[in-house]
Amino acid sequence: MKKVLVLEDEANIRSFVVINLKRAGYEAIEAATGEEALAQLRRNPDIKVALLDIMLPDDMDGFEVCRRIRASDSKIGIIMLTARTQEMDKVTGLMTGADDYVTKPFSPAELTARVDALYRRTGGDVEMDAGEISQPPFLLNTRNRTLEKNGARVKLTQVEYSIMKLFMDNPGKALSREEILDAVWGRDYFGELKIVDVNIRRLRIERGLTVRDIQSYFGFEEPRAVYKWQNGESLPTVDNLYALGNLLGVPMDQILVPVKNIKSYSEQQEDACCSSHFYARLFRMRQKSDAA
Repeated sequence: MKKVLVLEDEANIRSFVVINLKRAGYEAIEAATGEEALAQLRRNPDIKVALLDIMLPDDMDGFEVCRRIRASDSKIGIIMLTARTQEMDKVTGLMTGADDYVTKPFSPAELTARVDALYRRTGGDVEMDAGEISQPPFLLNTRNRTLEKNGARVKLTQVEYSIMKLFMDNPGKALSREEILDAVWGRDYFGELKIVDVNIRRLRIERGLTVRDIQSYFGFEEPRAVYKWQNGESLPTVDNLYALGNLLGVPMDQILVPVKNIKSYSEQQEDACCSSHFYARLFRMRQKSDAA
């Protein structure tokens, strides 16, 4: 039986979730507090997905439960259940290690679809394929679903692993947020596109990858609409920027992207080289120049 942990302090909501999970073929393991949820996970190590309510009556809220689970288990899928609709609450849940979130009130169909999709991504329904994808300094083991950088293990959630596999299967290919969402979360996902940006930001901030590895491409109509796995290669150099600026008649200090807390001009040049933002800036400056 496929096991799902349900952490919800309100008995009527918990009962509603449990009934619908059972109808969908899952065994629901119930918990009313954070401590009880952590104890249930220790007693049931084969749980593949956890549903965590954020607002709990004790000192440990859903965010803290998520942090503790993720500190000891990078493979379990985590969905946050929240009545909050503020953008920051959603981002906080994802940045603490959650894979997805569902905003109350939710329909049974939406909830089970999210659980089904996450359960598949955790490897619960599929047999692991054997093999490796080597793109030095990165090595992705598709059998163990692990990533190494320079021989050191990079701790990933299952969603992060799926994103990395998609990137490494498509090196150098520009992937839109919609393409990443469909490939990783599935076409039946009901959530927002921003979940892609948050998970990629987490890969950069917490997992040791950089903008040289996963590059953001700023579209002229929608910013940061496209991501590309370059593995630290094919980035423009400062000399390229000077040459391109001279070609278009744009001074270098107008190309550089303003960044807070940059201490030196050279560091600002480096930041410009790590971002495709300057392409949009050059394009717009050339348009203004032509119009004039």
